[in-house]
Amino acid sequence: MDDAHRRATRLRADEFYGRYANPTVRSFEEVIAELEGAEDAMAFGSGMGAIATTVMALCSSGDHIVAAKQLYAGTLAFLQGPCARFGIEVTLVDGTVPGALAAAVQPGRTMLVLVETPSNPRLELTDLAELGAIMGPFTVVDSTFATPLGQRPLEHGVDIVLHSATKGIAGHNDATIGVIAGDKELIDAIWGYGVLHGAMASPFDALNALRGVRTLGVRTAHQAAAAQRLSEWLEQHPAVTATHYPGLRSHPQHDLATRQMSQFGTVLAFDLAGGTDAVSSLLDRIRLVHRATSLGGPETLV
Repeated sequence: MDDAHRRATRLRADEFYGRYANPTVRSFEEVIAELEGAEDAMAFGSGMGAIATTVMALCSSGDHIVAAKQLYAGTLAFLQGPCARFGIEVTLVDGTVPGALAAAVQPGRTMLVLVETPSNPRLELTDLAELGAIMGPFTVVDSTFATPLGQRPLEHGVDIVLHSATKGIAGHNDATIGVIAGDKELIDAIWGYGVLHGAMASPFDALNALRGVRTLGVRTAHQAAAAQRLSEWLEQHPAVTATHYPGLRSHPQHDLATRQMSQFGTVLAFDLAGGTDAVSSLLDRIRLVHRATSLGGPETLV
């Protein structure tokens, strides 16, 4: 009974009831902390579990969030739906405009500044150094498209880096898992709410994600090189009106990408002449590429 009480009342016991602690999940968290250069990390049942838990752990009714409008649709839906319902005000700004995030901060009221860089789906960037210099609110970067080998936001002064590890980190399209990393004191505070929120990672998904980390370096290097070559080819194609990839010299933020990214990512986007009809025709005709909602796995997806 003494041992059970000690585990139930301490911060992040090594192992206990699975919502509180699990050794396999903990191993995954420690690996991500090391990759990100963080003091600690916390895993979740999905990327959205990581986002929702972090926001609700740090924000209360009457608080204010500044977020870049270049965000994954699920994140935007959460900010504009549940956050509004719980009385948390959200201001969306263009994260690519220098100074826009800092200008939207309301001193003493803004609790969180949230960005995703590179963004889903158009690979737009936010200046990490500029974000990290914002004083007052907690700063959070969704770095899913970059992975820890593409950029390290904490080195730029950002408080929390977040991943849908379902994607490039796990890397095999067979795990659903999210993770955050940062200073231990902050991660512990989020954990205190997270065990009540309940969006915890399963040991099986953590095991698959640990396996994925073993090949993360070779996978992302190969995929980034392929994305670069495809982007350069698509940029010259007469049916393509625009190609979006930070590694292209034509990308409006290419200089920023070279300053804050060590790899330009495994995802590209492009616009087709002819609009939705052209897109439908392309999707009907592809044979080698899979139509599926994910990224970062061994298959090429659209």
